[in-house]
Amino acid sequence: MNFRSPREKEDPDITLTPLIDVVFLLLIFFMVSTTFVRRAELQVELPKATAEGAVKEKALEVLIDAQGRYSIEGRPLPAADVSTLKAAIKEAMGKGKRPLVISADAQTPHQAVVTALDAARQLGITRLSIATRRN
Repeated sequence: MNFRSPREKEDPDITLTPLIDVVFLLLIFFMVSTTFVRRAELQVELPKATAEGAVKEKALEVLIDAQGRYSIEGRPLPAADVSTLKAAIKEAMGKGKRPLVISADAQTPHQAVVTALDAARQLGITRLSIATRRN
């Protein structure tokens, strides 16, 4: 026998109103207590550039064809050894230290490129780049 009346269980209510009030009060407090300081700035007048740009030097180009023959600035070399290549590069360089570009055909044997690199190293050339050509 059940003499009790069936009561529905009530869900507990969480009131958020006091929490929202506290958050707004904190927000107002921080907004009022914050100081806005304007930083002192230096007025700097930047200098104007007056120098001219650097003049690019024309690179000395060593061409290597598919058979491993060398030509310097369009003039073919009679032999394909290091000493001939070294002498021709030194003559073409003159007194200046121009950059050297080794431009090799895609079918050039690797030894021909290595020989050109070796000649450049023996001459003390540090500004060097390698390019490839399809034909």
